[in-house]
Amino acid sequence: MLLLHPSNFGDYELIDSGNFEKLERFGQYITIRPEPQALWSKILPEKEWTKRAHVRFVSKSSSSGTWERLKDMPDRWNISYKGDNCKLTVRLALTSFKHVGVFPEQAVNWDYIGSSIKALKTPNPKFLNLFAYTGAASLAAKSAGADVTHVDSIKQVVTWANENQKLSSLDGIRWVVEDAMKFVKREVRRGNHYQGIIMDPPAYGHGANGESWKLDKQLNELVTDVLELLDPQEHFLLINTYSLGFSSLILNNLFINTPHKNSKMDVGELYLPSTSGQNLPLGVFGRFSNIEH
Repeated sequence: MLLLHPSNFGDYELIDSGNFEKLERFGQYITIRPEPQALWSKILPEKEWTKRAHVRFVSKSSSSGTWERLKDMPDRWNISYKGDNCKLTVRLALTSFKHVGVFPEQAVNWDYIGSSIKALKTPNPKFLNLFAYTGAASLAAKSAGADVTHVDSIKQVVTWANENQKLSSLDGIRWVVEDAMKFVKREVRRGNHYQGIIMDPPAYGHGANGESWKLDKQLNELVTDVLELLDPQEHFLLINTYSLGFSSLILNNLFINTPHKNSKMDVGELYLPSTSGQNLPLGVFGRFSNIEH
């Protein structure tokens, strides 16, 4: 089992975590946000958190809340990431859902996407990003030279991803506002194939037309269909799950009956090390590939 964390993200820092919160720096601005996996005590005293932070998210319900301003800062700002095989710039924002527009632990996957695309022999390789959010993985793939299709059911975040494409001085990404399961099934019927696929499905959600999604009920069906979309000659697939209690062994078992017998499956956990000393777990991942890096 692999334990991976970003090691080259100058615009991001996890400063401290604990008591179900995390203290983070995005560029020059510091936020306090809820974190359900931070079960332990904070290392830094509470007054140090409030002294450093610009804003703190205050939950009003299980899915929304407001930002308490502790210092002046803009509602929107940009950060950049540069890996060995990809580079991107994304706009961040203080949303009512506690998110700011990027999941920094995913920088590990951006690097993997970039190096995998560079290792492919197929010219103009096709890359599919499912549950694509604001598009950092799409940008990583595009900057590495892939023909990218970006799928998300929420129009506003697809628009946000398009803004990030422009900020990253990239173009040509195909934007699709649709339920991921419906899109995948249509692509299977059409006989389309991709050399690279990433999916980051939520625990639950709704599609563009109100379709219901539940990770534990539908993930097996989705994985089965996605495996049909992989190019038999050369391919890589990334899957992430953040759900509490979701074991990496589940991901491994989902791929046992794969038709791609020459591929290797690696599973592991993503985490963020804090400068105060703890390691914050942020979900399990699986990598399925038949290419050599």
